[in-house]
Amino acid sequence: MSYQSATQTYKDIDSYSGAAFANPHQLIQMLMQGVVDKVSIAKSAMAEGQVAVKGESISKAISIIDGLKASLDQEKGGDIAVNLNDLYDYMQRVLVEGNLSNDEGKFNEVISLMQEIKEAWDSIPVDVREKYSQELV
Repeated sequence: MSYQSATQTYKDIDSYSGAAFANPHQLIQMLMQGVVDKVSIAKSAMAEGQVAVKGESISKAISIIDGLKASLDQEKGGDIAVNLNDLYDYMQRVLVEGNLSNDEGKFNEVISLMQEIKEAWDSIPVDVREKYSQELV
């Protein structure tokens, strides 16, 4: 097993074990960070001419965004959930466009948007996080 393969296996196991013990709030944080990570990998792959890696990373980022969309509660979330859904749709379209045109600026835009959403999510007070987590159990 190569070093790169071993490193990837570790990352996969680490991600799985982290998700297994995460609360709902932490799972969303992990998904948001996953989008940033996958798009960053795609940017690097594009710069190095690794078309397959770029495409695979963008595909994974789009799938993760699908997971974020599925986690939205349209009834309880109201306008915020609707707006996030629309923003997630927009990010997916921008990723497809960036992939097709090799436009690093589009990848940067998605990274920036997701980081902004993640910062807001991270700033939710702990007592609110715990209350929400308890409601789900």
